[in-house]
Amino acid sequence: MYKSVIVGTGPAGLTAAIYLARANMRPLVIEGPEPGGQLTTTTEVENFPGFPEGITGTELMENMRKQAERFGAEFYTGWVKSVDLSKRPFKLQVEGKGEIVSETLIISTGASAKYLGIPNEKENIGRGISTCATCDGFFFRDKEIIVVGGGDSALEEANFLTRFASKVTLVHRRKELRASKIMQDRARSNEKIRWSLDKTPVEVVIDESGVTGLKVLNNSTGKVEVIQANGIFVAVGHHPNTSFLIGQINTDDNGYILTKPGTTETNIPGVFACGDVQDSRYRQAITAAGSGSMAAIDSEKFMESLEQ
Repeated sequence: MYKSVIVGTGPAGLTAAIYLARANMRPLVIEGPEPGGQLTTTTEVENFPGFPEGITGTELMENMRKQAERFGAEFYTGWVKSVDLSKRPFKLQVEGKGEIVSETLIISTGASAKYLGIPNEKENIGRGISTCATCDGFFFRDKEIIVVGGGDSALEEANFLTRFASKVTLVHRRKELRASKIMQDRARSNEKIRWSLDKTPVEVVIDESGVTGLKVLNNSTGKVEVIQANGIFVAVGHHPNTSFLIGQINTDDNGYILTKPGTTETNIPGVFACGDVQDSRYRQAITAAGSGSMAAIDSEKFMESLEQ
């Protein structure tokens, strides 16, 4: 029996773990096969307070984990196969560990990368298709690459990939980008980045060796074009990792967990949500960390109310 179990890491889950561990609640943190979450796929984190020279996402997550462990948080790596939130204490079935019982539950499972859903995409992941520039950029040294997307993440990946690629073409289905001005300015000043806007991807072009290009629809002319490339990096957003909770907790139409305004409380007393799994708007490391501290405090106060 645990007082609190945290499902998922990343800035939200690890911050919650730090707060709960310091409160002597000895939380169990269950992390999936990608400890640290999406931030570990980011290169330099320049907007997290306290690091004037920046810090890598991986290093930031490692530091947070060590901090939580220092205060007594316990970690276990494995999939949460199912949960029973019908009554307290809550029951979780965890791969390799069996049943875990907890008085409170903090969900910080984050969000996963979306794909384009076009022919030859999924089957060529690892053969030219990727969603992680920091993981796979090295394999495309001196080659031509396409990045699909129009937000900050897409432009960040495009900039990063110019360290390896001979040319990076950014493909976006609209004429205007969604990225912040500073990211657009940075990308437009990079001489290795080319622009292919108002183009909708329709098919990944392949041969025996893997990806050779991307077939796109020119939305202005209605003509189909092929952009030659050895690799395609997809950066078109994320979806919340809440499939194991379907039917047991209130979510919006996109699957993001709904919380009571100003809190991390869900519709189930004793269950709290923090980070990107409940934030479809900001999705920043610092806002995730902030919501993680809120979830820990809400969880602690909930436990205190049971003892009164």
